[in-house]
Amino acid sequence: MLLTGFAPFGDDKINPAIETVKMIPDKIAQAEIFKLELPTVFNKSAEVVHAAILKYHPDVVLNIGQAGGRYGITPERVAINMDDARIPDNEGQQPLEKVIHSDGKTAYFSQLPIKKIVEAIKRESLPSYVSTTAGTFVCNHIMYQVQYMIDKEFKHIKGGFIHIPFLPSQVIDRPNTPCLSIRDDVLGITKAIEVIVKEA
Repeated sequence: MLLTGFAPFGDDKINPAIETVKMIPDKIAQAEIFKLELPTVFNKSAEVVHAAILKYHPDVVLNIGQAGGRYGITPERVAINMDDARIPDNEGQQPLEKVIHSDGKTAYFSQLPIKKIVEAIKRESLPSYVSTTAGTFVCNHIMYQVQYMIDKEFKHIKGGFIHIPFLPSQVIDRPNTPCLSIRDDVLGITKAIEVIVKEA
């Protein structure tokens, strides 16, 4: 499995996605986990993932991202063929209503067992639910790009995306905003990977 997490972006100095990825075991349920930090940058993030797929030849690509304001760990169902950035990425790009690939599908669906993932996370007494929107920023971008790669080049690979909430340190000045500890993030993503390995 290729497991990726984004670098911090916007006004935040930390991103729970890459911090969680760093703490995931190197092997889960007999699956070897290759970890990768992605730049929070349109297109460049996809180039980094593509190179890693060629290097590691994974069976599964699982991308992790931050979704500030969500209260649970949320596997994404679908990625759409659209970049529409509310804020600039880490290189100042802010595409608006831009098609990602003119020869790509309008949307791609995750190949991962998202409902079983949610059930496994909830069994650990952690909040989780299926999300039907990955947004239109770099998280949706990389989910779509990976699915496009699967469609056009790596047909044997399964791919998907999971969003996680803010960390407690990120909500000190964000009243009434949900958060989840890094320990809970790691547990939730580990359980998700166990399900993916079993079902893949």
